[in-house]
Amino acid sequence: MNPIAAPFSRRVAPALAVATAAVLALAGCSSSSGGKKSEEGTADASAGKASTPRMTIAMVTHAPSGDTFWDTIRKGAEAAAAKDNVKLIYSNDETAGDQANLVQNAIDQKVDGIAVTLAKPDALKDVMAKAEKAGIPVVGLNAGMTAWKEQGLLSFFGQDESVSGQALGTKLNSTGAKHALCVVHAQGDVNLEERCAGVKKTFSGKTDVLYVNGADMPSVKSTITAKLKQDTTIDEMVTLAAPIALTAVQAVSDAGSKAKIATFDLNKELVSAVEKGTIEFAVDQQPYLQGYLSVDALWLYKNNGNYSGGGEEPVLTGPAFVDKSNIDSIAAFAAKGTR
Repeated sequence: MNPIAAPFSRRVAPALAVATAAVLALAGCSSSSGGKKSEEGTADASAGKASTPRMTIAMVTHAPSGDTFWDTIRKGAEAAAAKDNVKLIYSNDETAGDQANLVQNAIDQKVDGIAVTLAKPDALKDVMAKAEKAGIPVVGLNAGMTAWKEQGLLSFFGQDESVSGQALGTKLNSTGAKHALCVVHAQGDVNLEERCAGVKKTFSGKTDVLYVNGADMPSVKSTITAKLKQDTTIDEMVTLAAPIALTAVQAVSDAGSKAKIATFDLNKELVSAVEKGTIEFAVDQQPYLQGYLSVDALWLYKNNGNYSGGGEEPVLTGPAFVDKSNIDSIAAFAAKGTR
């Protein structure tokens, strides 16, 4: 381990941070290839490929299997790992307890750094303390903006979900919508709950919340359909993930509803839906960037002592609205699976 890595608590972060974005020069190199060794503690990324000593980083997320959003995060992490001469160990589990076990596995393997999502922070609190005790630096991404500092993480990369929800609610005020239905597909996930709360805070119309089982798309479809048939005043639906939005399109059709659909997050199929107009707009938090910056930040910390955000402020990757006015500029990247 680099001697600067212990102790690593954000509480000793220097006031001056070096922006991680300064090294966003992607290289198409294999993450398993090596390079000549450089002096420990010296950042050396000549020709777009680090020649610093090989390090191992574990990324542990709460992602469900086969979700394209999380595939995009992983692609970003793999791109940074390839550039930084990093061995990346990626694992995921939706169940908070099992996710904590995966973090413990990373600690037991004595990895050089951990990137983790804190969708249910209380369930990971103890294992975060164990990582700190072991002298392993940890950064957060995507979920856990309200908890990363108190759990001693170095940095956080993502969007403020409350702010993004409020931005969406404000945008709805300009669409003429009067009654919104916010669909939560994983009850208890802090990110999702904050999004709906944000929408409700700024949307001038009525906002209802509907809980569905995001692991069962036929159930999602039937639950939304039933709600739309029950309450025909709903004229706007807000979903919190691209697959749920695409299923909601089918539900609107089945219910004979005229409700429009706005959503959080993108994938290739959702980009097509925005182009066609079946999805009104999406809030993009740039998941590729979250994965990339998380790995790169740990490399920078080990090799150059940098703290992204100064160890005190999150590094925001969103929100940004994607609609018909700008979809053409994003579609090519989405087709590659990087937006």
